Amino acid sequence: MPDSSSIADPIGVLLERRPIVVRSVLIGERLDTRGLEQQETLGRAPLVIRVREGGVAVLFRYGVAVLFNVDLDAERALLDRLAPFVTDPFEPREAEEIRVAIRPESDDQIDLDGTITLKEVTTERIQTVADALAKSLILAHYEARIAQAFDRVEPMAEMLRRHGRLAMGGRPILRQIGNALLVQHNLVGRAATGEKPDLLWDHPELERLYTRLAEEYELRERDRALDHKQDVILRTMETMLGLVQQRGAIRLEWYIVLLIVAELAVAVYALL
Repeated sequence: MPDSSSIADPIGVLLERRPIVVRSVLIGERLDTRGLEQQETLGRAPLVIRVREGGVAVLFRYGVAVLFNVDLDAERALLDRLAPFVTDPFEPREAEEIRVAIRPESDDQIDLDGTITLKEVTTERIQTVADALAKSLILAHYEARIAQAFDRVEPMAEMLRRHGRLAMGGRPILRQIGNALLVQHNLVGRAATGEKPDLLWDHPELERLYTRLAEEYELRERDRALDHKQDVILRTMETMLGLVQQRGAIRLEWYIVLLIVAELAVAVYALL
């Protein structure tokens, strides 16, 4: 049963099953949480909604749902309900799972086995935990995308080193630049992985908990590493795009020269 300090908070009543199983799911590129705020909510910024059979879901507009004590059947039902609000859904969906223990006699902390220990269950604590877990999951997703981008860049650089030329046009390079820019936009503009959640402005007592979570999941370090890798990709792609454009300009100059020669040949032929 929940401790007496959490009875006043509806989250404490809902999440009475201990330990609390938390599952983060990346469901799509974007989730329109505004369309869900009209339903029964337990909290906002980030949005917290009730899930059947005693579970809770924290939803983020960058496409992550963090589920607390939600079994698989209820999860499937929730994701089906969220489907109309999801842009560019992912399949298969990436997911991570951890456990949360409640110990009223202890401070908010993270155990050596990765279990998150909370002093009590409140909406704000659940939102803080969910924010860190959602950012960790979205970082993992874009880390994989950036790794794939590096795999595509490496053969281009190797061909340039070996043969001094690029056997491709500008369109694939522009796609790589667009992908890197989109990753930057999503991480900085939507997820704000390098920043603290706005929730801490109203609840500064939770800043220590968030700091511990950020250190545990290395949010700032991973954000900086991703930013550095994206800069490398962008600089590389811009260099290659410049080479492709230069190659196109040289080809155009040769076409002009050939046209001039052809016109001269026609003129000489007419004179003769």
